[in-house]
Amino acid sequence: MTRLFENAVLDDQALVSGLKSIHPIWGDMTVRVAGEAWGMPLLDQKTKALITIAIDQMALNVNGEGNPFGAHVDMALKQGASYQEIEELIVFASVYTGFNKGATTMGALNKLRHERGEI
Repeated sequence: MTRLFENAVLDDQALVSGLKSIHPIWGDMTVRVAGEAWGMPLLDQKTKALITIAIDQMALNVNGEGNPFGAHVDMALKQGASYQEIEELIVFASVYTGFNKGATTMGALNKLRHERGEI
């Protein structure tokens, strides 16, 4: 699944299409704003993708309708992260977000991998 993008939002046409399919105006705005943030030069795309997963964990935004967790996992994988790195990130973030949020996030990752036949 590794395909490095210069901009993990703007260069991922499947993501852009998916966001715009939710609602055209909302999707367009989301792509423009997120694309600008992902285009900032100091943090690389992989680091930004891993940070989004940590933020998902902090906000417990990993389950339920419309959650971005799967898309953020895909972004990290496309930027060269491994599942093992994502798992380590979840364990590390648990110290700061709380272990219950870590357990929920790890469970969501395991469910996602199981659904994809990747475990």
